[in-house]
Amino acid sequence: MPASSRDSSAGAGWQDQEPGRYRELMPPRVVELSWLNPATLWRARNGPLASIFGDPTGTDRQRWVGAQTERGAAEGDLVITRDDPDTFSFMLLGDTGEGDGPQYAVVPGLLKEGAGTRYAVVCSDVIYPVGTGNDYPTKFFRPYRDYDAPIYAIPGNHDWYDGLTGFMRVFCRAPALPPAARARPLSAAWWRGLLWARPDTPDDALLDQARQMRSAPAQAASQPGPYWAMDSGPIRIIGIDTGLLGDIDREQGEWLRRVARGPRPKILVTGSPIYVDGEHHPCAIAGGGTVDEVVRDPAHHFVAAIGGDIHNYQHYPVDVGGRRIEYVVSGGGGAFMHATHTIPRVSVGGVGEDDFRCYPMRGDSLAFYSRLYGRRLRLRRLFDLTPDQASAVVAHRLGTTPVRASDRTVTLRARFVASVLGVASHRRRRSRFRLRLPVRRTLTQVLSPGSATYSPPFFKNFLRLDVTPEAIRIRCYAATGLRAHELDPPVEDDFTIPLTPATPAA
Repeated sequence: MPASSRDSSAGAGWQDQEPGRYRELMPPRVVELSWLNPATLWRARNGPLASIFGDPTGTDRQRWVGAQTERGAAEGDLVITRDDPDTFSFMLLGDTGEGDGPQYAVVPGLLKEGAGTRYAVVCSDVIYPVGTGNDYPTKFFRPYRDYDAPIYAIPGNHDWYDGLTGFMRVFCRAPALPPAARARPLSAAWWRGLLWARPDTPDDALLDQARQMRSAPAQAASQPGPYWAMDSGPIRIIGIDTGLLGDIDREQGEWLRRVARGPRPKILVTGSPIYVDGEHHPCAIAGGGTVDEVVRDPAHHFVAAIGGDIHNYQHYPVDVGGRRIEYVVSGGGGAFMHATHTIPRVSVGGVGEDDFRCYPMRGDSLAFYSRLYGRRLRLRRLFDLTPDQASAVVAHRLGTTPVRASDRTVTLRARFVASVLGVASHRRRRSRFRLRLPVRRTLTQVLSPGSATYSPPFFKNFLRLDVTPEAIRIRCYAATGLRAHELDPPVEDDFTIPLTPATPAA
């Protein structure tokens, strides 16, 4: 097994190594997406507008599901029935489609570890920045053309920025919805409509041409809508659509409670992770209750909840009434990297720092961002930290032991950089360099977009899940953009979920 980032800095991708060949998979010309470009932010304006003037996602989602039902494309309880055996494997990745080097760098390892798997699931934000159908040729069909199995998906907030038109056209073959009824003048919905970004019209000829890249019978996939349940071997996978603002509507909540019933082991796939960044976000259901209440109900037999949206990997094994549910964030499938060094020392849901896993590790995240700031601000001598320096100062501030052994002295400069870039401190006393938490996080996020991260290591990830009637094994693989890791992807986390109901939590 190759060395991982937990074993060595070379395993993390820091030492000079041969770059990967992922660029051979890319189109000749790639438009590099920048989240610092005002035009990009303007195209993605529907999220902030929904926060201010009200979120139409719930109503529009049910219009999509209703239209699918009328077409005969969504029958019963939106359950996909497959013929998978009791022992099989599938892949999962999230937040994929910026269409640039970091996305394509995931593909070689995904193809290697995904050989022979039955299907893949994309959990959140298939296409950036606004989910338009015309971006699918280079950001979906081309990258995964050689994955010889079906791909299912649930949308993220960015897929909703075009009203879900592109997502529904590609994954459900659904025509565009008719215009919604006009809002009452001067109402919140009326004001929202004045600024609301209208969806692009998908170019069907372009999409039909792109579909030829994934036209093999073994790649064929069909799903009934933006949320669905799938019976696969001994398990049921339930994918929910959390829309623009990370919650679900009343009708979807009622559906979730129905399809969650029964003794079959279940995995929730969601665009809004329930445990993330050391916090618990149970995901509200309109009309009352939360998604996590459904997941925790022992009668529903959920064993895991996996979410995207946050562009890294996190794992929280939570004890729930004497049994364990594995809460996972897996959003490192291609989009720009969200920092992990801003995650405080973990103490949530009974999960402590020793039980928590993340990728990239906090020290590597801080080293990544320190280089980014040094380059952007032309202050490399001030900001740049080596991976060892970053690991040592993170451990010092959190009061932990570095995962990779380091004998580096924590210098005043390292402490300054760590504080400015948002590393939390477990000490109650106020540091001379400590900034308020919202400010620290903003500073780290300002220069996080992918336009700054086109050279390895990328710190992307994907999951492989191996299912048997007795257990599910989940492995998180790294994708750094280096040749050695394309040929043999490092394993950053590896755990097994027993499926026997009587088995107590470990």
